[in-house]
Amino acid sequence: MNGSGLLLAVAVAAALEALVGEPPARIHPVALLGRAVAPLGERSFSWPALAGTVAAVGVPAAAAGVAYLTVAAAAALGAAAAAVTAGLVLWTTTSLRLLLSSAADVIEASDNDPAAAKAALPALAGRDAASLSPPLLRSAAVESLAENLSDGLVGPLSAFVVLSFVSLPAAAAAAAAFKAVNTMDSMFGYPGRFGWASARLDDLMMFVPARLSAALLGPAAADPDAPVRARRYADKPASPNAGWPMGTLAAALNVRLEKPDSYRLNELASLPAAADGQRALSATRRAGIAAYVIAALVGVVQWL
Repeated sequence: MNGSGLLLAVAVAAALEALVGEPPARIHPVALLGRAVAPLGERSFSWPALAGTVAAVGVPAAAAGVAYLTVAAAAALGAAAAAVTAGLVLWTTTSLRLLLSSAADVIEASDNDPAAAKAALPALAGRDAASLSPPLLRSAAVESLAENLSDGLVGPLSAFVVLSFVSLPAAAAAAAAFKAVNTMDSMFGYPGRFGWASARLDDLMMFVPARLSAALLGPAAADPDAPVRARRYADKPASPNAGWPMGTLAAALNVRLEKPDSYRLNELASLPAAADGQRALSATRRAGIAAYVIAALVGVVQWL
């Protein structure tokens, strides 16, 4: 039943993503998790590294436990109920439509209304937009498309698929744990003893999804060799993983992606024009759809 269950769960998650997008913030499990753990960042711990390690491991473990028990309870009603519930968990731990919409807001406003583009950028990237030119605003949007495809879709979806070979409750637990790790890194994983473990755990978890995302983005941008060329500058960002999907888009679009005073990818090229931003949106959309299709095909193979 794992194969048909995986297929139904992925179909539920993909359909809800396409038709609804994100659940309302007031009830979104990821937003609720963020609000629940936010006070940790305001506390002063006697042993911050130890406290950070416990939080980095304990919070994802708790999220995984809740997801596992929820799907296991639904299984008492039947296999279909378990699959639909697992699909709901997967939906809440993945994101594509909001990413595309947020990036489009920045890209489309970047030339004609830079102030609006700067106001929209914080939904995508945590950088100071005040001094960014329109091309640098588009660069930030393209970088975020690539990185957030990996963090927000390919990572949790991959974890879900891999653990589906065990059971649907385990698959839901894996996706929930993956998203919790990413959330902890986003909130606390900056230089500092408390956030060190969250950042390192996220680096470990994202190693494979970042490279899978690069492999998806190359063909989606009509340039299958782009991930190979991206190896030349994939290590320039501080993250050991983000440079792979970002570098792939930079190579496929032949544009320079730049975070001022931090890194330049494909530095001999020009910064993205508006048309390049639209191409990045299309490539990311196709890569995201491909990720769902591949996950569904794994379900078909399991079923057979």
